[in-house]
Amino acid sequence: MPNTSPPPSVTAPMDLTPSKAVPSSSPPPLTISPPPHHLPPVPPSSPPSFTISEQDVRRQFARLNPRKAPGPDGVSPSTLRHCAEELTPVFTDIFNSSLESCQVPACLKTSTIVPVPKKPRITGLNDYRPVALTSVVMKSLERLILPHLKSITTPLLDPLQFAYRANRSVDDAVNLALHSILQHLDSPGTYARILFVDFSSAFNTIRPALLQDKLSQLSVPASLCRWITHFLTDRRQYVRLGKTVSDSVTISTGSPQGCVLSPLLFSLYTNCCTSSHQSVKLIKFADDTTLIGLISNGDETAYRREVARLVSWCGHNNLQLNAQKTVEMIVDFRKVTAPLPPLALMDSPVTITDSFRFLGTTITRDLKWEPTISSLIKKAQQRMFFLRKLRKLNLPPRMLAQFYTAIIESILTSSITVWFAGATVRDRLRLQRVVRAAEKVIGCRLPSIQDLYISRTRRCAGRITADPSHPGHGLFSPLPSGRRLRSIRTRTSRYTNSFFPSAIRLLNTNTDITDIAQLAIFIHGVDKTLTVSEEFLELVPMTDTTTAEDIFRSIVGALDRIGADW
Repeated sequence: MPNTSPPPSVTAPMDLTPSKAVPSSSPPPLTISPPPHHLPPVPPSSPPSFTISEQDVRRQFARLNPRKAPGPDGVSPSTLRHCAEELTPVFTDIFNSSLESCQVPACLKTSTIVPVPKKPRITGLNDYRPVALTSVVMKSLERLILPHLKSITTPLLDPLQFAYRANRSVDDAVNLALHSILQHLDSPGTYARILFVDFSSAFNTIRPALLQDKLSQLSVPASLCRWITHFLTDRRQYVRLGKTVSDSVTISTGSPQGCVLSPLLFSLYTNCCTSSHQSVKLIKFADDTTLIGLISNGDETAYRREVARLVSWCGHNNLQLNAQKTVEMIVDFRKVTAPLPPLALMDSPVTITDSFRFLGTTITRDLKWEPTISSLIKKAQQRMFFLRKLRKLNLPPRMLAQFYTAIIESILTSSITVWFAGATVRDRLRLQRVVRAAEKVIGCRLPSIQDLYISRTRRCAGRITADPSHPGHGLFSPLPSGRRLRSIRTRTSRYTNSFFPSAIRLLNTNTDITDIAQLAIFIHGVDKTLTVSEEFLELVPMTDTTTAEDIFRSIVGALDRIGADW
């Protein structure tokens, strides 16, 4: 991989000691510095890759939240929104001039760094996340550029990068990772090693010149590449902690956390970081990177080679691996095992963990979901306190139900497509008890956890089947008849109860339910032609042992209950 010399970094030390800090809430004066020497010269008449219209700017200003704070330039979103008609022509000219000249005004690149705690108890500077407060005008311009940049790069993105892409979610990343692991473990004599990689200040170490080369390889127009490079270099920033403001410094490395384009730019920066071996999967969600080694017959050669390639790639691309926070989990269900050789990362042994919070879902080495479900139930029960308080204030049931849906149900169903199919009967009953307790408080029926799982799994599976570019699309393969999907062969209950096999069974079962429902409607004497809706199908409880007669009786009973509506 090319090794580009690093660009100029911070030109002055950032210090928040009393001798350097300025006890004022106003930013320090700004000066325009000459462009860095590594930037390519801008042609005098560089045509912009696209033009921004007044209608786009006006629409963007109308979407601004007037309650948001202004950036370092002092321009508030309230002003832009309420004076959109007068300001739109002016800023349209400014935006198009910026794109045409491939330069960003210095005042729009200035940012205020606000340290945000990562956890409740702060023990050091590493416990803060540096979030950049940038110009509202600049954010509006970034939002106008973002769709254009996505339309160019999306077809060329790594399919295993799930962040900031249409029809992708954290659940998709977790489900696909678990599918790869469980499919491999379904064969005897196998195990998996999962490396959860942590980067140190990932966004802050991007090299703009190297990013420009990567964007060019992704067919991004040269003028837009130069504009992005100019946007990321020669940036002025200062730190604000309370009412104390540090001296300003000039930065020519990284992409500010808080900018609209930063997440996508990081995804494009790491797009070429992929696995070269079929038995090793590299799954990415922005800067959350997971390396999955599927080991057979104890041969870890490919896995260790890919780990070494990842370390080498990070070194060439100025990304710093945090060996202390990078952990490994070994999933091994073999009855007779020998101690596995440890893994080292940059001469530091990698810590072995029994559980890890992977993209919001706790994964354990035995791939059981009791810890995840217990955590969700605990959070939901804590929020039940507020529901009871609202009930004592005589709020109407409709508002209580809305509160339950937004605050409690959202907790209970967090990543439900990942874990519900593999949950035990005991854990499912524990979840349903919370729903029943809420029903008693509100005084009306609420959707069961089973119903919510069915509807969300159907929606998620439908989204994947409709997107040929989705990495899980090929798992939903129709049979020659076109009416059912091809089932995934499984040997163990763990694999059987994972997302993809369960979703296919659910979709195939629903196909049969539709036919039986039409028959039930005809026999029951409903005097009109009906199309069975999702809401109707969700009235029918079902399990893997439910027979056709059970479904028929459930449908007839449902028709009796809702006959007036039908």
